[in-house]
Amino acid sequence: MVKLGPDVQNGTQDAYSGYLPEGQIFGFSMMHETGTGGAPKYGVVSQMPAVGALENPLVDLGLNRTVNDVAEVGYYRSELEGGITVELSASERAAFYQYTFPEQSQKAVVVDVSHVLPSFRGFGWGQQYSGGTFRLTDHGYEGHGTYNNGWNLSPDWTIFFCGCFDQTAASKRTFTGNGTDLFSYGNSSSTHGSIRQGGVFTFDTTTVTSRVGISFISTTQACSNVDSQIPTNTTLGTLVSRAKSRWTTEVFSKLTTTSTNTTALTQLYTYLYGMHLIPSNRTGENSRWASAEPSYDDFFTLWDLFRCSTPLWQILQPKPHEEIIRSLVDIWRHEGFLPDARSSEFNGRTQGGSNAENVLADAYVKGVRGQVDWEAAFEAMRTDAEVVPANNFDPIAPDSSTKEGRGALPDWLRLGYITPRFSRAVSRAVEYAGNDFGLYQVAAGLGRVEDAERYLNRSRNWRNHWNPRQESLGFTGFVAPRFENGSFEEPYDPLQCGGCYWSDPLYQDVPWSYSLNAHHDVYHLIELSGGPETFVARLEKFFEPGVFDGNEAFGNTIYNPGNQPAYSTPYLFNFAGRQDLSVKYSRYAAKNYFGTGADGLPGNADAGAMQTWALWNMIGLYPVTGQTTFLIGSPWFERLDLGGGKKLLITSNGGDDEGSIYVQSLKVNGRSWDKAWVAWEDMFANGGSLDFVLGREAVRWASGALPPSPAS
Repeated sequence: MVKLGPDVQNGTQDAYSGYLPEGQIFGFSMMHETGTGGAPKYGVVSQMPAVGALENPLVDLGLNRTVNDVAEVGYYRSELEGGITVELSASERAAFYQYTFPEQSQKAVVVDVSHVLPSFRGFGWGQQYSGGTFRLTDHGYEGHGTYNNGWNLSPDWTIFFCGCFDQTAASKRTFTGNGTDLFSYGNSSSTHGSIRQGGVFTFDTTTVTSRVGISFISTTQACSNVDSQIPTNTTLGTLVSRAKSRWTTEVFSKLTTTSTNTTALTQLYTYLYGMHLIPSNRTGENSRWASAEPSYDDFFTLWDLFRCSTPLWQILQPKPHEEIIRSLVDIWRHEGFLPDARSSEFNGRTQGGSNAENVLADAYVKGVRGQVDWEAAFEAMRTDAEVVPANNFDPIAPDSSTKEGRGALPDWLRLGYITPRFSRAVSRAVEYAGNDFGLYQVAAGLGRVEDAERYLNRSRNWRNHWNPRQESLGFTGFVAPRFENGSFEEPYDPLQCGGCYWSDPLYQDVPWSYSLNAHHDVYHLIELSGGPETFVARLEKFFEPGVFDGNEAFGNTIYNPGNQPAYSTPYLFNFAGRQDLSVKYSRYAAKNYFGTGADGLPGNADAGAMQTWALWNMIGLYPVTGQTTFLIGSPWFERLDLGGGKKLLITSNGGDDEGSIYVQSLKVNGRSWDKAWVAWEDMFANGGSLDFVLGREAVRWASGALPPSPAS
């Protein structure tokens, strides 16, 4: 729940997760989302150190950093102008601040309830402070802040806080005001209302520590959280050690290798860290309704996560993964729709389909049962598939709901495709088809024969957007906008999608890419594309440098590794008998566009989705979400152990040789294997082993049955 860190602003660039490499730090706040885009969310419950006379705490208190920040697991340090050092650590629901001030100075810590991360993008997504309370206590302060908006366009939501210092302040004063106009400063021990408010605490010593708890329930609960998780006399070192120990036990130990390649190891564990930062476990902190079910928040977003992240969570973190499934169903139970994204206890936003269906279906076909009520889960999925959500009139896409559900259902149900009266019509249709396939999978498993047939048929409706006459780069047939009368938009360029944003025909990627996104219906896609050989040629064109006037950072290929719709594309060669080309193009992307350091990802981390794509490449498998199929790539390491429940051992002869990437032969659970895919039952249901022999030259080792394509 606590994601403690610096909030930086430079006046022009959104700091989605608080941090920017350049700009002034204007607070250290306790709540952030991580690796996201769109617009900032949170940056609330902050403290900010200051030196010198502080006549007006409402003015900009931002300070420059004098050296690079230091970040480790469980620890963060900033050195600021004025000689201030700030060191941070945290537990799940409480934070620890340690300030070191220069000897000869006036030393203060400012708490500003109105503090949020700003947005400069101009879409009306900026967060707003609605009001709150602030009260001085014997050892610190307590109160609450109420905020709204942000990327998920939420209504008012409230967070309570309870802070204390390790020593009695030399002075402590409340303040109120509007903007930078100071209304009061020290006249009261408590404040309330919609005005800016907070407190200033001054100290005589050079080292000051503060412990702060937060809660969605009450200040009493916030105080209980800090007292139980960071008791009095807890030291910074103790807290850092505790955090590192938990991360090692609960996360890093789930993937181990014998490799000594420091670059690859840095990537492996950095990516593993990144995929575990959100969603947030808020069980016991749900302020919206009483429930015995787990409560998770900060899904940003399932559109990003369903392809790679949730399948790996199920393997590495089976218990939390089951809790997440139960939490999603509980949200539907009390709010009426599953979330595609959710923050601050409110759904929003939906970029394409209703992708909780993909997450639930993937869990179901891979055997998640436990305490999940699958009959209720299917009803939740069916709500998304059949009930048109109320329009929230998003300024950037006012045609239908961007909060939850499937806003373009009226066309989907009536026509079997989506007309341009709805924004993102083409990409939504492709995703709705995948969502309906998820309903088919669960319905079939529950014995709902009529439902299964209905949704399997609907999952094929992506075909209704296929214009067989559309040409591009020597290939014929692409998904395209389609009008009410059944005609396709012509002329039309499959290499263009306008701004590829909310009001455009496709979201975040071009028609070339979305035309390769029928992952449940691949063999029909291959047929529409002209057969296996033409399909392979089309895929190779997708990765060919210089054929596209965009994506300069990726050699002007159509392929953009930072776009989620293209995550699976390098592995589609497996369906056409060319597993070697899946290895060639996926490994090239992983090695050339991913790395260590500040530019180690080809775009936003997207809540860990980007890192998880790279992790699958390292493992040598790729999940086909909503199915039990894993496409075979090639592993990076000579030995890799995966374990969150059942154990999987991956070995390779030649895996530590950078040039030996091509599979020469494979054994699965000790048996010779000639297929370019494995199933959940082969590997993960009871554990198993993959033994690769790798080499520098491509060979046709996978002569067996091709991967399944259930809707074809």
